[in-house]
Amino acid sequence: MQMHASTGCVLMASGLSTRFGSNKLLAQFDGQPLLCRAFAATDTPQLAARIVVTRSAQVQALCKAQGVPVLLHALPGRNDTVRLGLSALLERRPDLAGCMFLPGDQPLLRTESVEAVVRAFYSTKKRDICRLSYGGRVGSPVLFGRRYFEPLQHLPEGKGGSFLIRQDPDAVQEVPAANLWELADADTPEALAQLEARLMQDQSS
Repeated sequence: MQMHASTGCVLMASGLSTRFGSNKLLAQFDGQPLLCRAFAATDTPQLAARIVVTRSAQVQALCKAQGVPVLLHALPGRNDTVRLGLSALLERRPDLAGCMFLPGDQPLLRTESVEAVVRAFYSTKKRDICRLSYGGRVGSPVLFGRRYFEPLQHLPEGKGGSFLIRQDPDAVQEVPAANLWELADADTPEALAQLEARLMQDQSS
């Protein structure tokens, strides 16, 4: 599907993985680092540009090896990751009509669902906020329209895009995922193992 405007994507990879015990984005999942699953899910022509924002030199090295644009920083807040990623994309593509934000730890997210969020964004006249959901549970990715770019770059310390969503809930359009597993993240080694088992089950069925 050809878009009339451009959509960017910020891959959020700046977390400390406190509950996981090590950098979960580098943990093996289906034979490759977990973050590579996010690379695959966002590898679509419907996204005009993407960038990984991280505090990890190892993640930076992985991105460079995979040919994915990356920004390394040392700032502490979630608001910093949002601001830095969006600003970097706008430097490359000042024409962006929307920007998607996706954490790097949702290994069962499908490219088809990423594309569905983009399609929903362009099919609504308001072009405000679209986000993936399933059965009443909302999750990521979340796509913000251009009118949110300035507030996204001036979020309160430690806050992410959900801060704006809470202020303007009526602007949100939910886009159904194929299943609840697409929204699941790998916060612990046990969760990662469960998600990999689910993938193996899906592949064998």
